[in-house]
Amino acid sequence: MLKRIFDVIISTFFLFAFSPFFLLIAMFIKLDSEGPVLHRARRIGKGGKPFTLYKFRTMVADASNQGPGITRDADPRITRVGRFLRKMKIDEMPQLINVLKGEMSIVGPRPEDPRYVAHYTPEQRRVLSVRPGMASPAFNKYRHEEELLAAAGDDLERVYLTQILPDKLRLDLEYIEQQSFPYDLAVLAQAALSLFERNEAPTGEHQ
Repeated sequence: MLKRIFDVIISTFFLFAFSPFFLLIAMFIKLDSEGPVLHRARRIGKGGKPFTLYKFRTMVADASNQGPGITRDADPRITRVGRFLRKMKIDEMPQLINVLKGEMSIVGPRPEDPRYVAHYTPEQRRVLSVRPGMASPAFNKYRHEEELLAAAGDDLERVYLTQILPDKLRLDLEYIEQQSFPYDLAVLAQAALSLFERNEAPTGEHQ
């Protein structure tokens, strides 16, 4: 209950407080390229229920039909404004709407595309027992995932499915085991601080 109250308060505050800033972003997106302001993506939420996730559009219109579903650094489909929004993670801010609707939390495992959820093992599907979130330990570790994938060549899907996704899910499962309100605050603080850290690939088994 405390987590949900926190979600509602934070999402409501930021949606209202930053609404002029969001309008400015929307204007720049429209001036930079043709297409909608928001990108709507299908994701799997709590209990395996699909929902529509919102992001500021950072790629050209119809990008899904012009390349792979996974995006790497220097992807030509990314717009000029989109590159900045991605770097600062501002493109994720419309997910506050998902939080307010109860489809997501401020902190929780990141929601995945249905085609990747189909590859989950029974153990990995335990991440679907909680609401997905905007920030998580896996999100913090892989905040520069696009740069990490830049070296994957044409094997983007294989590298993501066999290396990155399993490690993300491992971190998500650890989060579920340890989750508490103070832990959520620590994850959120780390996510905020990571915006000002140097651009480095995650350390560990997936260099």
